[in-house]
Amino acid sequence: MIRSGRFRRRRALYGGRRDVVLLSPLILTVLITGLAFATPREIAFSRLLPAAPALAAAMWPVLPTIMLGAFCLLAMITLSFFYTDLGTPYTAAAIAAVTLAAAYASHLRLQREEMLIQVRLVADAAQKVLLRPLPRTIQNVEIESLYLAAQEQARIGGDFYEAADTPYGVRLLIGDVRGKGLPAVGAASAVINCFRENAYDQPDLRSIIHRLETSMARYSLATHSAEQPEHFATALIAEIPYGGGQIRILNCGHPPPLLLQRGEIRVLECATPSPPLNLAMLLGDCYSVDTVPFGEGDQMLLYTDGVTETRDRDGTFFPLPDWMRQLGPMPPRELLDRLHRDLLHYSGGRLGDDIAALAVRRRAAPGQEHSA
Repeated sequence: MIRSGRFRRRRALYGGRRDVVLLSPLILTVLITGLAFATPREIAFSRLLPAAPALAAAMWPVLPTIMLGAFCLLAMITLSFFYTDLGTPYTAAAIAAVTLAAAYASHLRLQREEMLIQVRLVADAAQKVLLRPLPRTIQNVEIESLYLAAQEQARIGGDFYEAADTPYGVRLLIGDVRGKGLPAVGAASAVINCFRENAYDQPDLRSIIHRLETSMARYSLATHSAEQPEHFATALIAEIPYGGGQIRILNCGHPPPLLLQRGEIRVLECATPSPPLNLAMLLGDCYSVDTVPFGEGDQMLLYTDGVTETRDRDGTFFPLPDWMRQLGPMPPRELLDRLHRDLLHYSGGRLGDDIAALAVRRRAAPGQEHSA
């Protein structure tokens, strides 16, 4: 209730400011006309009337812009009946010329805004396909996700995540493709689609990684260019068996996850490093799976390097483990909302890289909760 009340007050505040901005060309016209009538003709405020339709072109449609120009022209003609020697023909010609130019500029602006809306709709649709909403609960595992684009107008990037309810347990994927822009989006899409295809069929995590490695290699070969001869990605796959009390992790060059267990924070560094995707030919294809206890109430945070590489004004990296220790246990959704807010505050509202994160918590099985 408190958050919704704040939202209403904020919306009312910004909505009122927006209305004032939209009315500013009309307010400017009335102000200039009033000053022209109230001041001596030597000051000649009427010569500022062409500024009103010029301002309207930035925010009004074509017809209202023309109507405002006509009103300014009428006001100038009316002033000429009360004051002589105002240079009415020259000011009227300026109003007419500026109004025509403003109407054309308004037409071009509306065309570009329509194009931008279409592009955003396509980007939103692409994001829903690439980063589709995850189920908030799979069996007895709670899952919440966060994605923040480094560029304010961006919708998708090279960071990715996915979750699957498989016969082997809940399988999670998070990763980060090298590079930015459409090539990174294409590579991320290749990895996610391969994971969605194989997470249900492959019996172990190594088999899934081999498939992801093959998919990334094929995509890199098919999109080879002089600017970016190859693609690679860091990736982490986690498997939470149903009722097993543990979690299996295969980390391919990705930042280590954080485990909150009985009030203590652990950084889950892999015992033997595994190569990032599409680098197995250079670094070897030896993949190591780590098994960690993961019982009821335990929580894990998976994230991309955009989180830990967020800098403050002094260039200091965001201290994620210390931040989580100070925060203490909280529901996954609240954890990611707090992370979102604190990252923006820490960086001064400017993120240097895309950010993706998954918060996972194991709760008691339904039968156990009932018996408790």
